[in-house]
Amino acid sequence: MSAKGNTSLHKGIPSLKDAFVIIVKTEWNASIVNKLEAGVKKIFKQQQINFKTITVPGAVEIPFAVKQHYTYSNVVPDAYITLGAVIRGDTPHFDYVCKNITDGVLQLNLSLDVPVIFGVLTVDNEQQAIERMGGKHGHKGEEAALTALKMIALNRKIKK
Repeated sequence: MSAKGNTSLHKGIPSLKDAFVIIVKTEWNASIVNKLEAGVKKIFKQQQINFKTITVPGAVEIPFAVKQHYTYSNVVPDAYITLGAVIRGDTPHFDYVCKNITDGVLQLNLSLDVPVIFGVLTVDNEQQAIERMGGKHGHKGEEAALTALKMIALNRKIKK
């Protein structure tokens, strides 16, 4: 069982009024994913961060959308945030999807020049997802936004 969110993320939030972030979210489990996105938007509005959302069918398609956007867009963002919810079912499909999305985001982080934040819930049931959208385990959408801000600041500092 995980602890209640990463409360230390709320400390030392950098001021990045010129930052731009792309949110890549799934259509699958939309009621959950939309709440994660609402958490990201809440933090970004508070911090005056510009963002755009791209929607893909499912979690496996997230790395493709990030890579294509990074490669072909005229505007490269300061970070990407990936949002999805993979809920365990009766088949091993859950394991394959979780491995694919995790490996995909890892590869992007190792190959792109901007951070790709992992905001995909991988849970056993819907109740666990609810607990991670402002429940006893924090709000993983807000945490993803705060992580993006801190990683953008770190990336800028390193590139100086």
